[in-house]
Parts: sequence; structure tokens; C-alpha cells
Amino acid sequence: MGCALETLCGQAVGGGRYEMLGIYMRRSCIITLVTALFLTPLYIFTSPILKLLRQKHEIADLAGKYAQWVIPQLFAYAVNFPVQKFLQAQSKIWVMTVISVAVLGFHVVLNWILITKLDKGLAGAAVAENVSWWLVVLAQVIYVVAGFFPESWTGFSMSAFKSLLGFVKLSLASAVMLCLELWYYTIVILMVGWLKNPEIAVDAISIWLHSLVNTNFLYFNVRSSC
Repeated sequence: MGCALETLCGQAVGGGRYEMLGIYMRRSCIITLVTALFLTPLYIFTSPILKLLRQKHEIADLAGKYAQWVIPQLFAYAVNFPVQKFLQAQSKIWVMTVISVAVLGFHVVLNWILITKLDKGLAGAAVAENVSWWLVVLAQVIYVVAGFFPESWTGFSMSAFKSLLGFVKLSLASAVMLCLELWYYTIVILMVGWLKNPEIAVDAISIWLHSLVNTNFLYFNVRSSC
């Protein structure tokens, strides 16, 4: 739902209307946060939904618990995506890189403490992800509002709530295209879950597909940044 920013921010920079970048970003944050709110019940009821899809109960229960634990991460990503596009449009790639590398180091240490030293397992991994994502978001937001963008960030205003319907229509078109691409991988994982003794198969296909999706996103993000 935030993909419309890639088009709109590019048009704003090309037309020299830098003040619209901040408006578009705030408008997108409203839409993505509301979308995250609507998606929250899917996270809460992940376990029964997976059981309805004939997934093994042990896998469904574990996935359901993890989905509930990472709900804060959902809202962090809802804010991160618009802020990220705001910075990319103004070629602040190295700022995002420095923030990400710094948080990555913290994330590794936090995972080691929670999972290895405190033996918190999957719950520890979820907490580490939540904390790390929100650190990235807060660092980027502070950088945006700290005065480094006098032309494109003019503060909070009601202008972000104007023309929301048109923004939603453009966002929906982008969201449908992206969902069709991502749901293909999800369907493959669900189908693997129907096999006998699916634990190892689901683990293997999830790791492989996760790596593939991350590689694709990295490739396209680098292309869009260049």
C-alpha cells in the first residue's frame, strides 16, 4: 500500500515540488498504518487460519504464536516504508545504510543475549526483531524531522489527509501487483505443509524462498536507488 510513493516521489522531485515529498510521505504513513490495523486480526488468528488450510497443528500453533509476537514489527514496517521512499527520492541512501548497519550490529548482539544466553527461543527472536525494526524507524524519523530537509519536510499538517481516496486507489493498484508476486511463494509453502512429516520440508522451503525474496528486493531497491 506504500508502493505508490515510488511514482509520486519521483514525479515530485522531477517537477521540483519538494514540499510534496513530505505530504506524500505523511499521507502514505496514514494509509499504511490503517492497513496494518486491518491486517492485525490476521496475525492474531494465524493459528486457526492455518489449521483451516490443513496445516499441521504443531506448525500452525508455533506460527500463530510468532505472528502475535511480531505485531509491533508490522506497524514499524508500516512507518518505515514511506520514510524509506522519502529518503530514497532525495538520494539519502548512505544515511539509511549507516542506520541499518548500526542496527544490524545491535540486532546480532540482542539475538545472542535473548536466544543464546537467556534461552528465550522464538519469543526472543521476535522481541529482537521488534526492537531492531523500531530502532531503524525511529532513527530515520528523527533524521527526517531534525531539520535536514527544509524544503521537503515542513512539519505536520492537515494537508496529509487531503486527496486520500486518490492516493488509496493508486496504492491499491500497486498493492495488488505486489501481492500477486508474493502470494506465489506463500502458496508454495502452504502446499509443502500438506506433505507427510512437513516440518523439515517447510523449514527448507521457507529458508530458500525467504532468501530468494530478499535477494530480489535487494536487487530492485538498488536499481530504483540508482
